Amino acid sequence: MFEKENQKHLHPHSHLFSERKNFIPRLISWNMTFRCNLRCPHCYIDAGERAGKRELSTEEGKALIDQIAEVSKPILILSGGEPLLRDDVFELARYATEKGLIVTMGTNGTLITDSVAKELKSSGVKADAVSIDSAVPDRHDAFRSVKGAWERALDGIDTCIENGIGVQVSTTVTQQNYDEIDDIMASAKYDHAVRPVCAPQFMRIASQKGLNIDQWTRGCIAGLAYCRIYPTGEVTPCPYLPVKVGNIRETPFEEIWFGSPILNAMRDFDRLKGKCGACEYRDICGGCRARAYGLTSFVDVCGGLQEPGELKGDYLAEEPWCPYTPGGEKNPKS
Repeated sequence: MFEKENQKHLHPHSHLFSERKNFIPRLISWNMTFRCNLRCPHCYIDAGERAGKRELSTEEGKALIDQIAEVSKPILILSGGEPLLRDDVFELARYATEKGLIVTMGTNGTLITDSVAKELKSSGVKADAVSIDSAVPDRHDAFRSVKGAWERALDGIDTCIENGIGVQVSTTVTQQNYDEIDDIMASAKYDHAVRPVCAPQFMRIASQKGLNIDQWTRGCIAGLAYCRIYPTGEVTPCPYLPVKVGNIRETPFEEIWFGSPILNAMRDFDRLKGKCGACEYRDICGGCRARAYGLTSFVDVCGGLQEPGELKGDYLAEEPWCPYTPGGEKNPKS
């Protein structure tokens, strides 16, 4: 992160990312397919009924897993689209498990029957992240554009738990459901912990409130300990930062992870600009690099399909939505 002469400027919790050798992938999301049985308007890859062209084949998927395992043994999130629509999903999950990766799945939950859950369990899948966006069935179904999606998703959660598979409830917070968060948590029915995602300022606010932030990781870990694999093999720092840093069909994952100038720039917090660069919380927050990129490239990073491409904006710019002024009041209103 920083050289020794700069360590006097570090936040007390910067031990989380204190040495460059710690920049190894701990979490990788693989969008296995463009195909999905729901039609969610917020989907960042515009998943639909048909698989996309040139999705990684079974053998290419295994080669990807081999390449990842040579670098580290991270959590591998099998995602999509809807990963359960890939005929080889259990085969690939089992292969990744055998290679020492911790396999989880991001799913809408509607296809998880008892037989599917048993197959997931036997394939080594440790947990499923199931999307629930409202405590009101009709609202969830409207958001997912398919009637009955809410009930089937909750049935899927129950089935996972009955078969010994951990469950994470994922909620996309919007203007339409932000006042339902407590109800959504209650509808999950089981004991749970809350983990914010894509909300890096949470770490600053938690620190200011005196909470123990060691229970969480850095606000934004894109490019530091996390990346995304696109269905056609492109590697991006995260799903919402559509900058291609390589393609595993052309370059081994190890070379992409350690050799990408973009990823290495993201790991040097001295290169952050504007308020983020001057902020005393940059070590534990970092701002959203996707929002910074989107506002400087005029790309709507949260609005549907963004194919990985060449660099157009400034991913190191200051976080455009952060209200905090570096060095400002002790407990700013957020």
